[in-house]
Amino acid sequence: MSNFIFHSLFLFFNLIISLASHGNAISNCNGPCRTLNDCAGQLICINGKCNDDPDVGTHICNNSPSPSNSCKPSGTLTCRGKSYPTYECSPPVKSSTPAKLTNNDFSQGGDGGGPSECDGKYHSNAQPIVALSTGWYAGGSRCGKMIRIQASNGRSVMAKVVDECDSRHGCDAEHAGQGPCANNIVDGSDAVWTALGLNKNLGVVDITWSMS
Repeated sequence: MSNFIFHSLFLFFNLIISLASHGNAISNCNGPCRTLNDCAGQLICINGKCNDDPDVGTHICNNSPSPSNSCKPSGTLTCRGKSYPTYECSPPVKSSTPAKLTNNDFSQGGDGGGPSECDGKYHSNAQPIVALSTGWYAGGSRCGKMIRIQASNGRSVMAKVVDECDSRHGCDAEHAGQGPCANNIVDGSDAVWTALGLNKNLGVVDITWSMS
């Protein structure tokens, strides 16, 4: 009887030690998890395994789409004699994502066309706000979220996502007659350009952006 009790206690303590070790473990891609704290870095727990966070747009795990050449044009749109590629996607979001900064008028009657996609409203250009290319807009999942924009001069600004820079449609009244956006655009208000110390008359400037 005493041997049975001893053996039972031995198994019990081994089980406790095993569970404690698992609880303190940090899993990488596809590793087992129960909570967010079980996963390393920006990975999150999905269906019991650590994987990329779709809201952040990371591409750390092997089963994620390849960052290189993964976004191809989905078609073309011709208006005013000029052909534009259309896109359903944008380049992968990284900790510092390269992009092109353009200028947009978010007020009523401005070159932004219709009201913002996120809230159906027009906005003051004195606010640091942006529209993102269709892929980065991600069906509105980034609406209201703040992004950090970094210019090559070292200056940065926090801006709120309020609209989509449509990479699929254009050349109509809703888009103020403009062609579709490229797939790597951060379309910023005057306030964004001013905060970055940039001249909006340049038209297009290389920047990087990240989720705040």
